[in-house]
Amino acid sequence: MTNIKKSTRILCLALAILLVSCIGASVIQTNFGSVTIKDLRWETESGHQMSALLLVPDTATADNPAPAIVCSHGWFNTREMQDLNYVEYARRGFVVMAIDMYGHGNSEDVANGSWWKPENNANGMYDAVKLMASLPYVDASRIGVTGHSNGALASRTAVMLDNSADTPLIAAALLVSNDAVYTDSETGEYVNIFRNRDAGIVACQYDEFFHRVPRGDGSYTPPREFIHQSTAQSFLYYGSDPSGQPERAPYTMYHEDVDGQDAIRAIYNPPMIHPWAHFSGSVVSSSVEFFDAALAAPHMLPGTNQIWQWKVVFNTLGIVGFFMFMVGLALRLVDTDFFADLKADKAPIPAVLVNKKGKVWLWVSLIVGVVFSMVMFIFSNVIGMMTQTSFFPQQPPLGIGIWSALCGLLSLLFMILSYHFYGKKEGMMDLKAAGVKMTSKKLIKTIFLGIIVAAATYFTVFAADFFFKTDFRIWCLTFKAFNVDKLLIAARYLPFFLIYYVLNSVANNCFNYVKMGKHEWVNTIVLAIFNALSPAILIAWMYIPFFISGYHPLEGLGGTILGIWLFPIVVILPLFAVLSRILYKATKNPYLAGIIMAIIVTIMSCTNTLTVA
Repeated sequence: MTNIKKSTRILCLALAILLVSCIGASVIQTNFGSVTIKDLRWETESGHQMSALLLVPDTATADNPAPAIVCSHGWFNTREMQDLNYVEYARRGFVVMAIDMYGHGNSEDVANGSWWKPENNANGMYDAVKLMASLPYVDASRIGVTGHSNGALASRTAVMLDNSADTPLIAAALLVSNDAVYTDSETGEYVNIFRNRDAGIVACQYDEFFHRVPRGDGSYTPPREFIHQSTAQSFLYYGSDPSGQPERAPYTMYHEDVDGQDAIRAIYNPPMIHPWAHFSGSVVSSSVEFFDAALAAPHMLPGTNQIWQWKVVFNTLGIVGFFMFMVGLALRLVDTDFFADLKADKAPIPAVLVNKKGKVWLWVSLIVGVVFSMVMFIFSNVIGMMTQTSFFPQQPPLGIGIWSALCGLLSLLFMILSYHFYGKKEGMMDLKAAGVKMTSKKLIKTIFLGIIVAAATYFTVFAADFFFKTDFRIWCLTFKAFNVDKLLIAARYLPFFLIYYVLNSVANNCFNYVKMGKHEWVNTIVLAIFNALSPAILIAWMYIPFFISGYHPLEGLGGTILGIWLFPIVVILPLFAVLSRILYKATKNPYLAGIIMAIIVTIMSCTNTLTVA
């Protein structure tokens, strides 16, 4: 098979996979065509533009208005992160609105610290509730709110705003991975902020942020003991002092008459970490059972009857197609006349380490790189948190970008040292033959090709959004459509990621591409493992002690979120090692894959986080 035929087939297969992904995900989220999905943009009462997905079951009509639920993502996420919930709620006949809180996704950015000011209506959550109540096919007496993490904070803040409304709009609230308000800030007495509404809490036993109670010595109870604490028990006792009362249990719906109305209280206590709650079948089961009881779902289904996992399967398939398209397009374009000089005249072969000195250089550089990366990850993200500016309005891409750049510069240092003290001296390294040195014309074409491939690859995401209202995602690894303003923001962070991905590709493909064992792929696998080793060890270091003791190693230091940011990284880095090797073997050009991946990762990072105005 010729190279042109091979790359064309890869492209065609990638497009077929992407199409299957889009159709499959669309079928699931529309409940096989019985739910209409609308992409909303509107100017809210707060004076900001809000973005949301509205799901309307065909059974919800003006003659037969349906109960409704407004749901929200947490900090550093977007509306699509609630897909497991909105798929299952809509299946049960609820009208569902999944919002982008202000500063997230396609909603308008607001000033730092202004999110919870009353005039911003619970960072947009209460604005969404008001719009929902105005829809003719919504039963305004049966509106619920829910959200994950800061989306739960938005839900409880909306409830408190609703307490002051002439006509309250919220009938039920479920807080996922965040706390309720348990005591009065002035008197310290227990309070019932939910009044006669139905209310529930999903309190994960290994939540990195919430469900802790202070002790007299200044320490805190671990979150896995939350259900036994006075805060949880006061919630289940409707804001009264639980002292002397029998302990109430999780996964039980308690009923009590409050102001002449039956009100539910429930706490769900799954043994999982904070971010897993928005990727969990058990949490979805608890969630739909709560709202089935609170708002009387038009279509009652058991909580375990779920199909959102199939959307995950199709979305994940889309990620496979996304990267296949990236590689296939790059390979196809280097076969065109314009980019032909970027194609390798013959495939590179792994070098043979001629003596022990070469092996020492290889393994020492890989091991030192892992240790340096682990130390710098914590340091860089602390710097990123402290130095966020108007020029760098997003916190996670800054910290991770600084970390990436530092790791890239360490790779550069090792490449320079190994070249002068081993490669050049032993006659093993020809920089021009390896592709490290190239003409300015070839470099310009490489940059141009990298931009074209990255842009075309991301275009598939916009096509998925436009035609099917889907994207490509699995849990924290997400590729979604975005407003053009995010490109201008991404451009500011791109240099950080370029330093890492370009230099990592040069190191892996020109300096560390050596013979290991009998098969060439062994080297690729080893380098992929070392790319992922630092984040993998950090995740293990953070979570194994957490699961054993109940306390996070970074407890109280403001760094518990860092482990969550590592989850997509531990997938991206080894994947990049494999993809960069494929492109290097076809082009003997170590820069192309680094440029493409840096652009894609930067856009992914900057379109799935919080932006401060």
